[in-house]
Amino acid sequence: MKRAVFLDRDGVINASVVRNGKPYPPGSVEEMEILPGVGAALAKLHAAGFELVVVTNQPDVARGTQSRAAIDAMHDHLQRELPLDAIYACFHDDADNCACRKPKPGLLVNAAHDRGIDLARSFMVGDRWRDTDAGLAAGCRAIFIDRGYSERKPERFAVNVAGLPEAAAWILEQT
Repeated sequence: MKRAVFLDRDGVINASVVRNGKPYPPGSVEEMEILPGVGAALAKLHAAGFELVVVTNQPDVARGTQSRAAIDAMHDHLQRELPLDAIYACFHDDADNCACRKPKPGLLVNAAHDRGIDLARSFMVGDRWRDTDAGLAAGCRAIFIDRGYSERKPERFAVNVAGLPEAAAWILEQT
């Protein structure tokens, strides 16, 4: 079975739009800014044999403030620009009580099933407590990128890093 690095999207791969200390997704491909060092970090992980799978909550679709077409366009852009193997997205809001919305592990479990991934040999990189909790619930090692948001911090994770390049270096040291 393969090993993977699961990646949150906003705040990990691309910049979040931060308003009043809270992170929000970009509204379009034109607003999407891939963070510095992300491409090189992903290339190193890919060269080391990791599947690179984005797992992202996109509840603005359920809330009616974002279109599925705009999300799909952003994901197409990321897959053209970066060595990503797959993108799994949850388009639900908390009230939908689905199994895929992080902090539940459904996105990771589904990707593992679809792609032959061993969750115990895999990592989850995120910038919010929902990401690290989902990774841990799926049986992965969780890595927290602290962006200094004005919100609850995760309680458990393997390591706290400044960004994806540092996370990739730590993952490669572990393997």
